[in-house]
Amino acid sequence: MNASLLNVLIGGAAGYGLAVGALYLLQESVLFPRAATSVPVYALPERAERVELLSAEGDRLVGALAPARATSRGLLLGFGGNAWNADDLLVFLSRRVPDHDVVVFHYRGYPPSGGRPSEAALYADALRVHDWAVRRLAPRRVVAFGASLGSAVAAHLAAHRPLDGLVLVTPFDSIEAIAAERYFWAPVRALLRHPFRAAEHLRGLDVPAAVILAENDRVVPRARSAALIDALVRPVLVATVPGVGHNAIYDREEFDRLLAEALRAVETAAARRLRDPAARHGSAVDPVPGHGARPLSAR
Repeated sequence: MNASLLNVLIGGAAGYGLAVGALYLLQESVLFPRAATSVPVYALPERAERVELLSAEGDRLVGALAPARATSRGLLLGFGGNAWNADDLLVFLSRRVPDHDVVVFHYRGYPPSGGRPSEAALYADALRVHDWAVRRLAPRRVVAFGASLGSAVAAHLAAHRPLDGLVLVTPFDSIEAIAAERYFWAPVRALLRHPFRAAEHLRGLDVPAAVILAENDRVVPRARSAALIDALVRPVLVATVPGVGHNAIYDREEFDRLLAEALRAVETAAARRLRDPAARHGSAVDPVPGHGARPLSAR
């Protein structure tokens, strides 16, 4: 082997090592872009109550409760994407779901919450928030709303607490699978510290789940959402907002309609499970009929 070829090989190996090292070191700043969500766009609703809890490690967790503006049909726990300010998510949900009490907390490490974000921290804090809200409100039912990264948090919560339903928006089977496809040249599975394996939490779990997708999602590939859907035991709604991407989905009136439809479908399925014990172990129920909604078998 001549010297010039050897230098090329050494330089290539060094460059590859640097790229892999950078990917490892920067993964948390990519997965948890805390600075992007530090300032909310909207003020909290007039009747909203600021709430503070402590994590098991003593970190301050800050959130809010927006009481239902009509007779409450239950509690809606919100878990946003990694760049969605929690106060803004609470405003978004409370405007569209006036008949639910809405609770949303800033993820650990996302100001004004303290500590450092991690998969384990987000999961543990969601359990803590759920337990506090259920004690405080004694709701008729509890539904978790999870958007993007929040869909994995909601999935973990469903696996560890008795939820009446899930509404998952642009969900994925795992961050690990997305990263392995995007960075195919790197040993992602060995490097990733926060794999967020949502499908593993939901596989075999009999909880009504509604899924809303974005037709032109460039953040979560359709195959990764499909893999999550395949893990659901009781999908009550699978619908797609046409012509929008991962973030623009929330700006469409069609999304608002599907969110309301998703909550109705989840509520209907939860009520059926209570009336009919056999339904708790049966096949997926039919979704609420309507444009844009379809049963999983029609996918």
